[in-house]
Amino acid sequence: MPHTQRSKQLIHPRLQLRLVLTFLGVSLVGLLLQFVLFAATISALAAELPQDGPLLVERIPSYTLTVFAISVCVLFPLTMTIGILTTFRVAGPLFRFEQHLKAIARGEDPGECRIRKGDQLQEFCATFNEALVAMRRQGWSARERASEVGDKALKRVA
Repeated sequence: MPHTQRSKQLIHPRLQLRLVLTFLGVSLVGLLLQFVLFAATISALAAELPQDGPLLVERIPSYTLTVFAISVCVLFPLTMTIGILTTFRVAGPLFRFEQHLKAIARGEDPGECRIRKGDQLQEFCATFNEALVAMRRQGWSARERASEVGDKALKRVA
């Protein structure tokens, strides 16, 4: 039975970091849109002021940049943390399936593949196990699978 607690910080670092960087990119685009809209709105309001409009227009860049910087400093670590925690629910099962298939390729019979209760891909795991049961019913033993995998590998090399 698989461990219920992670032993690695990142299970599939490449996959998880790509997903988190995607989340960060989307967040950055949202922050930039917020920055542009905020600056445009304040500039339009400043233009309508009868007396202190030019003074406000002068200060808008520094204020909006401060708001933008604070937003980035709060949102990026939050997005990174939530992104990594969320990707564990997908990367963990993928890692488990990969380990299970490697054991089968080595000729072992690892039994039923199990993933944690809160993980994604539960339906895939059930289908994966059903396929393994069907293969076992057909008499496709672990040794036959290993020799077949080895034969295919030898044919590819030749």
